[in-house]
Amino acid sequence: METGFDLSQEMRSWVSPSLIEANHILSLSRQELQAAVMAEIDANPALDQEDLPVCSACGNVLDGPWCAICRTRIDDEGPRDGDRTDDGAEMLVTAASIREESEDFDPMTLVAQGEDIRSQILRDVRTLLEPCDYPIAEYLIDGIDDRGLLTCDLAFLAELCDVPLERIEVIVMLIQDVSPVGVGARTLEESLLLQARYLAANGEDVPPMCDVVIRDHLTELGAHRFGQIARSLAITTDDVEVIRDFIRERLNPFPLQSSEARSWRAPSVAQYVAPDVIITLKDGVLVAEVVDTSHFHLRINPVYDRLAGDLPRKRIGPEGQQAIGAVSPVTTEDRDHIRAYSSRARLFISNIQQRRDTLLKISSCIVNLQEAFLRGGVRELRPLTRAIVAQQVGVHESTVSRATSNKYVMLPNRKVIPFSDFFTPSLSVKDVIKEILIDEHRAGQHLTDRKICDRLDDRGIRIARRTVAKYRAELGILPSTMR
Repeated sequence: METGFDLSQEMRSWVSPSLIEANHILSLSRQELQAAVMAEIDANPALDQEDLPVCSACGNVLDGPWCAICRTRIDDEGPRDGDRTDDGAEMLVTAASIREESEDFDPMTLVAQGEDIRSQILRDVRTLLEPCDYPIAEYLIDGIDDRGLLTCDLAFLAELCDVPLERIEVIVMLIQDVSPVGVGARTLEESLLLQARYLAANGEDVPPMCDVVIRDHLTELGAHRFGQIARSLAITTDDVEVIRDFIRERLNPFPLQSSEARSWRAPSVAQYVAPDVIITLKDGVLVAEVVDTSHFHLRINPVYDRLAGDLPRKRIGPEGQQAIGAVSPVTTEDRDHIRAYSSRARLFISNIQQRRDTLLKISSCIVNLQEAFLRGGVRELRPLTRAIVAQQVGVHESTVSRATSNKYVMLPNRKVIPFSDFFTPSLSVKDVIKEILIDEHRAGQHLTDRKICDRLDDRGIRIARRTVAKYRAELGILPSTMR
């Protein structure tokens, strides 16, 4: 056996940290990128935002007097009569310009937010009340805690509003009717009774004497005094255990936090999307523009930029004056801090610009390849893959995938769609199937999937019957036997 050293050459792919960061920035949507930029500005003192004029309505950087979104809308609407400047030229008036002139306008009112459960309860109960009872209902609903129980003193509220107590109790009952089951009860016992009665009214098997145990012996039940409850109600301890199991499994002491209450108020959280790319029609030509907000226009902090450039050239002279061409008086730690954060800021700005350029190239390529779809509608959508776009742009397919994932496009007709729609040719077929089924409904017919497949074949669209069934299910349309 011999021991020795050998030199050999090999090629190995190596992913640098800067490339990882660039790919991460590229994959972010517009809203996610804004959050990333704000976090980076907070963490890096060498990074600043440029002072650029922005639209007060959408936050887009202005291109001249108007931003891309607002300008297109104004061009569509046209100027109003009588809106002219001193020299006779027509002046465009928009909601944005009115907001800018108003001192009382709060831009935070433009932020959309979901409706909470108390607002929904108040909105529903108002349909059952007289207008004079609205303040009482609002006071009561505000008194519902996180458990769903009403914490207001009804006697005090009746005295405060100078109304009979019975009137307050009627409003409470109406609130309980329009709320999730058990919400709006004044005590835990009342909440459990409301839930048990609701289950019984809907055909559920509720153990006998369950309401009596909840109303009169809930404390003993929690202390496991089953024998005492059984003797008081003349039932067996097994019956008490059945009631206990029912209360434990079917009733909720926190009705506002139950799954039923969550599904009642919002089956799914509403998502608000913002377009990353805007496709407009200018002089008959389709043009793709990447949405630029003030968050995406960054610069190096002037102080850090000057210090980073002057570090190797300046020092303080013996009389306190600055001498040129000598060593900087700052410490090594300060020098490393300035250079590290300046380099980090330059890299971040470069990644933002690279994202903008890549997204613009890909969007322009998609506009050229799907021009018929953009002009004529979904029926003109042509088969397109990310590999074809990558070949046209000159990047890797994974780059196209990152650049288009979780991003949205505003079409010339103001419709906002995800980028993935450009790569889903089945949308045109689904639209044809939807049209066939609409005609079927008008004619009073019930076409099976096989007949729909034959109708598509007559139009030159050849797909299998199981594919028709798949597309029909994705459209949310029931089979012919159930329509």
